[in-house]
Amino acid sequence: MNRLKGKRALITGGTSGIGLETAQAFLNEGARVAITGRNPETLQAARKQLGSDALVIDSDAGDVPGQKKIAETVRQAFGALDVLFLNAGIVDMRPLEKWDEAGFDRSMAINLKGPFFLVQALLPIFGNPASVVLMTSINSHIGMPNSSVYSAAKAGLLSMARTLSGELISRGIRVNAVTGGPINTPLYGKLGMGENELKSLQGQIPAGRLGKASEIAQAAVFFASDESAFTVGSELIIDGGMSNL
Repeated sequence: MNRLKGKRALITGGTSGIGLETAQAFLNEGARVAITGRNPETLQAARKQLGSDALVIDSDAGDVPGQKKIAETVRQAFGALDVLFLNAGIVDMRPLEKWDEAGFDRSMAINLKGPFFLVQALLPIFGNPASVVLMTSINSHIGMPNSSVYSAAKAGLLSMARTLSGELISRGIRVNAVTGGPINTPLYGKLGMGENELKSLQGQIPAGRLGKASEIAQAAVFFASDESAFTVGSELIIDGGMSNL
């Protein structure tokens, strides 16, 4: 229960779903934790659940100047940073003909551009060693209809796990990716998926069920911990076999 003792961690999109579950797991493992979020209701709920041990930051994941403000807030609170879990993202599913430039830019800003510039903003305060964990998606690997922009952004993150590892490993910063399949979070309700649609989705998963947020959180704990010290530029796929079988 002390795999992250003494480590200082930042989790983006940490107020619900996978991010909130991971924040709780990091706290349970002894880390000091900061989370970001945008929704006032989930920010308040996360403060209540995680307690005073967690630093809760109101921030837009797609706002590039805002990433420097996050870095400064973390610097003031923690002094330095040992772990970054880039989890914040949106899922906007549309057929090709329904996309416009504003929607494209919003998805790319939140899912790829903001995370890239947050890593840049945090460079001066990363410890040595440090671990960056990118939350990607099996949509990077499969040709799911209506997912073109989301998949492209997540594929960009997956590429960053390799390229940034190559660039930053000499500074002691490891970058790895957790690639998730369908995980049972509030996301599907936001997408308007009903019970029948969820059953259809579940039928496509060889394991026969949706994943649990805790299963992603434990993978993030592994990558954040010293147990993965020799794991660099890697991808761990957690999807019940959906993209492989």
